[in-house]
Amino acid sequence: MRCSARFFPLLGALLALSGCASAGNPWVELAGKRYSVEIADDDAERARGLMFRDALPIDRGMLFIHEREEPQAYWMKNTKIALDILYFDDARRLVSQQRDVPPCTLGDRCPPYPSSGPARYVLELNAGQAEALGLADGAELRFGPGVDVR
Repeated sequence: MRCSARFFPLLGALLALSGCASAGNPWVELAGKRYSVEIADDDAERARGLMFRDALPIDRGMLFIHEREEPQAYWMKNTKIALDILYFDDARRLVSQQRDVPPCTLGDRCPPYPSSGPARYVLELNAGQAEALGLADGAELRFGPGVDVR
């Protein structure tokens, strides 16, 4: 295939635009490691969570944002991957951890995994990440500019 000289400026513009688009991706930082996150900040998104996913890249996660700080409980209904479920308070401090939570195929009979205290933010990562980071209660979750907290 032969490319004309007109093609290269177009290619450069497309590459620049794709870089700008990825620059706004939301992220969080925990124990010095940055994770790109999907945001679940309404009832429908929180209910669906990471259901039906076959995999989650190691540098990705899902951040659930609740309207207020209160006891939370998550479950693994229709979730195919093992996860660490991390609960954070209004100050974004880790208040509870559920590590290595297994997938569940029992539908509505899947067990809940509650926080041990009130939480407003919940971060789900691949199982093993909390251990790899050496997380202890009190660890701070930092939000990148793409995370909109209302």
